[in-house]
Amino acid sequence: MEGGTRKVKFTYNGIFNEILDQIGLMPLPPYIHESLKEKDRYQTVYAKYRGSAAAPTAGLHFTNELLKKIEEKNIDIANVTLHVGIGTFRPVKEENIEDHKMHTEHFYIKDEDVEKINNAKKNGKRVIAVGTTSCRVLETIADSKTGLVKKCESDTGIYIYPGYKFKCIDGLITNFHLPKSTLLMLVSAFADREFILDAYKKAVEEKYRFFSFGDAMFIK
Repeated sequence: MEGGTRKVKFTYNGIFNEILDQIGLMPLPPYIHESLKEKDRYQTVYAKYRGSAAAPTAGLHFTNELLKKIEEKNIDIANVTLHVGIGTFRPVKEENIEDHKMHTEHFYIKDEDVEKINNAKKNGKRVIAVGTTSCRVLETIADSKTGLVKKCESDTGIYIYPGYKFKCIDGLITNFHLPKSTLLMLVSAFADREFILDAYKKAVEEKYRFFSFGDAMFIK
């Protein structure tokens, strides 16, 4: 099929998700050699809804204790939901990156979180996205002039690469991404391609970990 996807038919008795929990194995990066017995370890502490093909990896760095410390500094924490799709992991193979067909992902954001984000923008505070997932939601729904967001539930196929003008976010916490990925392009668009390549070179030299349980960077 187009894009290298395949259709698979499952034959089973019982509840499908329960069966998957029993027999499924968590995909792990190559530097982790043990099986992931505690499945909650591959989940953010603030996750609520089923739907993603993978956890938003930047969020794996946060614990309940850390979130509490952030709130104690009078920093508002707003939540957005985006169901990560398998297209996130698909490399860009076209010579011209504009020819790459971006996947779509479902998202939504509630009134209370919209209010927190817009108050920050109006009061001159920074909006820091935790992960490319959150970044894509905010940039999809942000007003092109004011950067303000609105309550919304929809699908996004936003494709961010160098040359893109960010409307809402002022900072980004993100993991180290794979070469030729749209996520690496997004990060390069936010910071600067040469700056990011230098950072990645340093990460390789220092043997930082990439992939799902890898290290993260704070770009501001």
